[in-house]
Amino acid sequence: MAPIKKFEPIDEYIETFPEDIQDILKKMRKVIQEAAPEAEETISYGMPTFKLNGNLVHFAAYKNHIGFYPTPSGIEAFKEEISGYKSSKGAVQFPLDKPIPYDLVEKMVIFRVKENLQKKLMI
Repeated sequence: MAPIKKFEPIDEYIETFPEDIQDILKKMRKVIQEAAPEAEETISYGMPTFKLNGNLVHFAAYKNHIGFYPTPSGIEAFKEEISGYKSSKGAVQFPLDKPIPYDLVEKMVIFRVKENLQKKLMI
């Protein structure tokens, strides 16, 4: 089995996809950057990752969907809003054949920023 390619920086990750998917990934990145301007960008688990007092969110492209990973608390807090999407304990899948709900992504990121900043205050 070949080792997982490490992408540095996020731009290199995005460039590996077809142009239409690149557009979606760039928009996801921009939405996250604007909702969490102080977050640090990195690659973690082979995915674009934003960190702010720990992991904030991850996202990744797959054959049929964009995976968004706002941690289990982010999924739980927005369970009604994401009920129309396939989701799991810490992830939601946005199908590529439907518009990506960038406004929902933004709300989830803002929630996670507040949560991680609150965590920092408790330390």
